[in-house]
Amino acid sequence: MTTHDEGVGPEDERSGADGSGEEPEELQSPEERGEVVYDLFRRGSELLEAGDFAAATIPLERARSLEPDKTSIREALGRAYFRSGRFEQAGSEFAAVVERAPVNDFAHFCLGRALYNIGRREEARHHAVLAAGMRPDRADYRAFRDRLRAADPR
Repeated sequence: MTTHDEGVGPEDERSGADGSGEEPEELQSPEERGEVVYDLFRRGSELLEAGDFAAATIPLERARSLEPDKTSIREALGRAYFRSGRFEQAGSEFAAVVERAPVNDFAHFCLGRALYNIGRREEARHHAVLAAGMRPDRADYRAFRDRLRAADPR
């Protein structure tokens, strides 16, 4: 019978400095790095769609660390944080999306919802108004905007 040192099992005997089974980023070609990022994003998105929001943050955080300017990754991570009740972190992710893509109506809507949940009502209202203005056909955007307006008419 083979024994392993404490904390090291067969599952830990993988390549990659982080135990991920992947080569460290500095040893990867741009194509390989892109594949790693895509696989992480896909894995995180699948977990998100399956309702495992907390687990989804793990591969999505790693994807974000490799490609911080990818709005699709930041948006998915924001959704995972939001659905996990981590509203401050969700707000940071949606704010990063809005900064890079100011016409992303969904990011404005989600940023507004995250800000609302952490008590930043005026900022939330601003983003709710923007989202509803960009997509007046979205009843959920209008309802959120109207709810915020009714709570604090100006």
